[in-house]
Amino acid sequence: MLHSHFDVRDAAPLAPLLAWRERVGHMIDVLPSKAELDRPFRASIDRYAVGELALTHCRSDRLLLERSIARISTDRVRGYAFHVFLEGGLESIRARHPHAGHASAMASLVALDLNQPARMQRSACRILTVFAPAALVETVIPDADGIHGRVMENRTPLTRVLVQHVASLAAGLAHLSADEAQSALRTSAELLAAAFGKEARLTGNARASARAAMVSQVKRHIRANLHAAELSPESLIAALQLPRTTLYRMFQHEGGLGTYIRNLRLREAADELAEFPHLAVTDIAYGLGFKSPSDFTRAFRRAYALSPQDFRVQALELRRR
Repeated sequence: MLHSHFDVRDAAPLAPLLAWRERVGHMIDVLPSKAELDRPFRASIDRYAVGELALTHCRSDRLLLERSIARISTDRVRGYAFHVFLEGGLESIRARHPHAGHASAMASLVALDLNQPARMQRSACRILTVFAPAALVETVIPDADGIHGRVMENRTPLTRVLVQHVASLAAGLAHLSADEAQSALRTSAELLAAAFGKEARLTGNARASARAAMVSQVKRHIRANLHAAELSPESLIAALQLPRTTLYRMFQHEGGLGTYIRNLRLREAADELAEFPHLAVTDIAYGLGFKSPSDFTRAFRRAYALSPQDFRVQALELRRR
């Protein structure tokens, strides 16, 4: 098991907040204001990792954090992060799904899919984070990306037990063998995933399991045909022989089936803009089924508040760093 420790007090002569931004910048961007750069800042983090599982114990002053689409398209960090607040809490969160946006000053549990963008304002806090690979989480929740951005307040017996469980794990993790630590982290990740899956109504009974399996089948078909110009809600109905009302109801929380397909195409376009800097924006647009470059540019700007060209510049700059 690997252990590392970092405290901004040991990072002189770099300003503490800038030192923190540099430390966590491989995964998430710290967005400080000029006034915050001039104020004192305290933060420290311990990280324990074994295999693909990890736990961090972080203390920090108030922070605005963002995992942007440019960051996602230029790094290899994937999987899920489950935040467990022991002190302080989440003031706000903005993620892709409409249910995300809840704010709470209470100690909370937050689930993030690291393959999706998110922006959150944290108060001064003490927070534990369990990192788990997608394959592990998806064995518990077949439709796992539906938990992205969800928040559970620490008000129920279930959430209190989860907070206590993860806190106890963090307190004793340094004294476990690598095998024991891996088993304990896996159990914690499975418990957290199951709790969020139940809260999102993606698990918990045979009907939910059947629905999740059906959604997974549809999503696999969409991903396999993402570059096909003819991919549409109508082509899905014909190919999968599913009732129209059932199919549309499955993707209601995504803003509709057509919106889900468009968002997935825009997400793929962001990856291609970052990965293939010499590929023309027009080719990417037509290759992902958009009717014209102008339609693509408008949709991309609405989704990410950047034009495809500006996004590419930002992604290249991140890669150079």
